[in-house]
Amino acid sequence: MRKFVVVLALTACFTACNLFKSNTKTTAIARVNSDYLYKEDIANLVPPGISKEDSIVIVRNFIDRWAAQKLLINVAEVNLNAQKKAEFDTLVQQYKIDLYTKAYLEEVVKRTTDTAVSSEELKKYYNENKENFKTNGTLVRLRYINIKKDNPKYETIKSKFFDFRKSDKKFWDTYSLQLNSFALNDSIWVDLSQVYTKLPFITPDNRDEYVIPGKTIQKTDAGNNYLVKISNVIDKNQIAPFDYLKPTLKEVIINKRKLELIKNFEKEITDDAIKDKKYEVYK
Repeated sequence: MRKFVVVLALTACFTACNLFKSNTKTTAIARVNSDYLYKEDIANLVPPGISKEDSIVIVRNFIDRWAAQKLLINVAEVNLNAQKKAEFDTLVQQYKIDLYTKAYLEEVVKRTTDTAVSSEELKKYYNENKENFKTNGTLVRLRYINIKKDNPKYETIKSKFFDFRKSDKKFWDTYSLQLNSFALNDSIWVDLSQVYTKLPFITPDNRDEYVIPGKTIQKTDAGNNYLVKISNVIDKNQIAPFDYLKPTLKEVIINKRKLELIKNFEKEITDDAIKDKKYEVYK
């Protein structure tokens, strides 16, 4: 196909340090039919520190891709039938509309949406919609420690663990550094998959043996000693607890506000257009 001429200006001036720093728009480096590629179009193409040889390769590849795209669109415009081109033009126009309006509405929403959600609002929404929030898997509340049995304080730590008291915070602050791993906050709900990761002796096959509300566990596995207390369990397809859902509930409420804001905004600009006689429906 020789309906085009590609003019390349790959000369010794294409160095890694000063490649294409000219601001002159009239300095073309390539042409496909009536379309030109200028130096300033690729001024930031080559990262600093690239060798002259690599710079030339990067630039040449870019120019070749640019030329190929121009050639393809030219061929497509010639060979596609009018109906197909009209369909694509409609899609392009709709895409532009969607892109512009989406970006603008996102900016409006970001500036005006109230993202503060009170505990009362969260609880109210939860109580009114809890049936819609079923668990996808098993949730567990537990505490555990992984400790070397030869630890000189092992018996004391074990006693403190199974007779857990908030007043022992200073003790745990001191001795938690001697633990291989631990989780002492059993007020947090976690997915059972995390339990499998932290306590590898518990598996999907034996979970019913261990994952029981109130269960205490002492287990040596692969040289690690685990002490575990299961506080509570919620199985799959049960109503998820409020504390576990709080982040999700907040997002849901904020998203509802955003949708309501967009709906009201669209109505307002339509009403204003009608009032200002910028929008009319002819009967």
